[in-house]
Amino acid sequence: MQTPSTELTNSSHPYDALKPEVILDAMEEAGFVINGRLFALNSYENRVYQVGVDDSPPVIAKFYRPGRWSDAAILEEHEFTLALEDAGIPVVAPMRLANGKSLGQHGEFRFAVFPQRGGQAPDTSVTDTLYRLGQWLGQMHNIGELKSFEHRPAFDLLDGIERHNEFLVTEGWVPEDLRPAWDSLIPDLLAACRARAEEAGPVSTLRIHGDCHAGNILCRDEQMLFVDLDDCRTGPAIQDMWLLLNGEATERGAQLGELLEGYEMFREFNRRERHLIEPLRCYRQLSHCAWLARRWDDPAFPRFFPWFANARFWSDQILSLREQLAALQEPAISLPGQF
Repeated sequence: MQTPSTELTNSSHPYDALKPEVILDAMEEAGFVINGRLFALNSYENRVYQVGVDDSPPVIAKFYRPGRWSDAAILEEHEFTLALEDAGIPVVAPMRLANGKSLGQHGEFRFAVFPQRGGQAPDTSVTDTLYRLGQWLGQMHNIGELKSFEHRPAFDLLDGIERHNEFLVTEGWVPEDLRPAWDSLIPDLLAACRARAEEAGPVSTLRIHGDCHAGNILCRDEQMLFVDLDDCRTGPAIQDMWLLLNGEATERGAQLGELLEGYEMFREFNRRERHLIEPLRCYRQLSHCAWLARRWDDPAFPRFFPWFANARFWSDQILSLREQLAALQEPAISLPGQF
């Protein structure tokens, strides 16, 4: 099993070269009159900073992780976000830089700049909040279906579970003494996910936010803002809904009903997609583990996620996945009035 070490934690990584002076130079080249104030914000996949600007509110600069996305894929993210903004959907879209483009380049680093926006995560226990979120998601998906992504990935549910599991196992992240339990569990999870996908039947896909949880939505003065479309991709509509649900099955069914009441004011929803919720939850758990493993060479990850390389973490994952298997074997959540 891999473990954090002094050598690994101190290893060289492309982000080591992203010094304050590099960030400020990039911003000046992009046409911003900066005042030298720089504040790092919480972000692990990319590096994100609040940058002070003379005689203007601060802006947010996102420096994309080198090697993750192609320029074309990043520009598709920007194009989608700007199209949503042009349609009146509340998103935080990238600003145009001095050269008229939304994607900047400084040395090896590509970056985008966004207006600073504040707010808090929405309280999804409030039914009116879910209704309004559903309205915006319906309108977002109307824009999402107008064209297709060419350079961003599609949501690969079953293949993705297999791929993430293979990476974790072959790279030695699952402790050897836990491998029998892990290896016997994964095939059962895949079979249950496949059965649920068959219950869902054919599902349409479109451009979606991709990571639409409450932390990526800001609420302030009764206004909502969708942020961080870094994971936008092609996928089923339910992917932008299930992360907003919580509680017991009956509670989640009622919450989904509120979302759909708003959503279906603007577009139809295939209610059989609810069968995909538990498979998507399983996918997210395994993809999160694989994400941490793939990023372990970034010194920030052993520092902020030290528990990931502990055997206790993996035993907890097995327990959690067993609970997930039980959830997959239960009927899909029911919507109000549905039997």
